[in-house]
Amino acid sequence: MSGFQTNNTVIKWIEHRMPIFSFLDHSVGSGYPSPKNLSYFWNFGSLAGITLVIMIITGILLAMQYTAHVDHAFESVERIMRDVNYGWLIRYIHMNGAHFFFIVVYIHIFRGLYYGSYKAPRELLWMLGVVILLLMMATAFMGYVLPWGQMSFWGAKVITNLFSAIPFFGDSIVVWLWGGFSVDNPTLNRFFALHYLLPFVIVGVVILHIWALHRFGSNNPIGIDTKGPQDTIPFHPYYTVKDAFGLGAFLVVFSAVVFYLPNYMGHADNYIPANPLSTPAHIVPEWYFLPFYAILRAITFDVGIPFTGVVIIEAKLGGVIAMFGSIALLFVLPWLDRSPVRSGRFRPIFRLFFVLLLIDVVLLGFAGAKPAEGLWLLIAQVSTAYYFLHFLVVLPLLSVFETPKPLPTSISEPVLKGGGGAMAGAPAKPMEKA
Repeated sequence: MSGFQTNNTVIKWIEHRMPIFSFLDHSVGSGYPSPKNLSYFWNFGSLAGITLVIMIITGILLAMQYTAHVDHAFESVERIMRDVNYGWLIRYIHMNGAHFFFIVVYIHIFRGLYYGSYKAPRELLWMLGVVILLLMMATAFMGYVLPWGQMSFWGAKVITNLFSAIPFFGDSIVVWLWGGFSVDNPTLNRFFALHYLLPFVIVGVVILHIWALHRFGSNNPIGIDTKGPQDTIPFHPYYTVKDAFGLGAFLVVFSAVVFYLPNYMGHADNYIPANPLSTPAHIVPEWYFLPFYAILRAITFDVGIPFTGVVIIEAKLGGVIAMFGSIALLFVLPWLDRSPVRSGRFRPIFRLFFVLLLIDVVLLGFAGAKPAEGLWLLIAQVSTAYYFLHFLVVLPLLSVFETPKPLPTSISEPVLKGGGGAMAGAPAKPMEKA
């Protein structure tokens, strides 16, 4: 931090008493060396952070006008849209911001999967990212309940009822979540309180995530460690400008949706007040939950001892285990993929299976949006089987049998040569650790 220099008297005075500027320079400024080959896929981390700030600010403004009561919640949202100055804009930014938050984070996650950002020594960095994803899911689910429309009410009822599948304690957990014996005012109140609180918990985990990132620095498209100053450039101004360009492109698309397609990613039934006596024809969660919803519904059979009729795991519990297991797998991913090469750029067979995983997740999303019957149920079951097969079987086998392409000797080599391959005749090298 001692490398920070300034001629500004005010900044010097503050810096002497609280070295905030040298800290910022060390963290995101010219004092933070970054690999010189980062692509625009590395923009999505900063975009996620900016989107989180947007969500918190608009959420606080909405909370000033929202009424967390089953008799008034729906009307208070309509009042925000119609009577509060620019309330429609704040709500549309917040509502669509949730969708874009997940878009950005999912791209960020799949970029990490392709380039091996979960591998040593960044395992904890990856695991903190999965924790952020779980917190986002919980926050988004509770936020979807707050407008108290038909999908809000029935979504809360269906999802919270899943916990009743847990042996012995399930019913007690459901009653605790509801605050009573049905989804009612206590449920709405505690969901509102938690929806307000959890974003600040996310901020705390994001700080830990960034802390872990700065311990070993960013991964890069070729997945090898920097060898010295020749492989790095200062984060500022090079990547701050690149992030600013990415932010501008993001805001253009985001603004187009907010102003021209604000309800495109929502569900029409949520503009109908919640009615416990009228079940929607098809209860569908938001699109970012659909792959996990498909996995949940794909388990339609009991697991037991053959020929005895003894059931060990009922279908409902099996679906819950599969759904949460699909996320739990991400925590242990660094130990499932043992290949010494990080980047998929040098792993041709891995690249093929990565594309299959992308297709599989998209199919799960489509299956989750359809009724759990017929062809779509079969697609969900096959896609669920492949999802677990990919992480539990394919990746460990590739770690043993795949022969990666030769790695470059340094980051500078492909950057200066304009290509990503190794020098002619250079032998393949294992992933180096910081």
